[in-house]
Amino acid sequence: MPDVTDHDLIAAVLHGDARAERRLYDAHVDRVYRLAYRMAGDEALARDFTQDAFIRAFERLADFRGDSAFSTWLHAIAVSVILNGLKKVRRIHGREIGGDELPEVAVGRREAEPDLKVRLKAAIDGLPDGYRTVFVMHDVEGFTHEEIGVALGIQPGTSKAQLFRARAKLRAELSEFAGEWAV
Repeated sequence: MPDVTDHDLIAAVLHGDARAERRLYDAHVDRVYRLAYRMAGDEALARDFTQDAFIRAFERLADFRGDSAFSTWLHAIAVSVILNGLKKVRRIHGREIGGDELPEVAVGRREAEPDLKVRLKAAIDGLPDGYRTVFVMHDVEGFTHEEIGVALGIQPGTSKAQLFRARAKLRAELSEFAGEWAV
């Protein structure tokens, strides 16, 4: 079955074909994992979120109407799973840290990090959730604003505005490296 589409696989999965379920999973797992990893910044969380996204997707596969691509529908589920999972992780971590265990915050002292990749990752991780999600989906994973809008339940214009603001924040955060990445 070399020219099998997602719709063909979905129909087979709905009729109980475990091999079709595996093929559908294999066709999309890498992109869902990359999205989860970029949003969570942690391999273990990304694996958990990826697994949870597929479990939820397969549980709801009969609800897929085909109005958009299967990948768009799946990524909407994945984004929801990831964002909810990150909120849960933050709540748990917030309860684990006592006031006397909080790390000290350096004031007025800023040391330059020589590794741009480390600073870029930290800057992306420091973006507000909405900005980070849109930035990762658009600039890293290559989703269109329309696909992001469907996945997040926002207008494409909102996606564009959040991407613009995310890029501005990243430019400001990484301004000291501005001359180092010229082509």
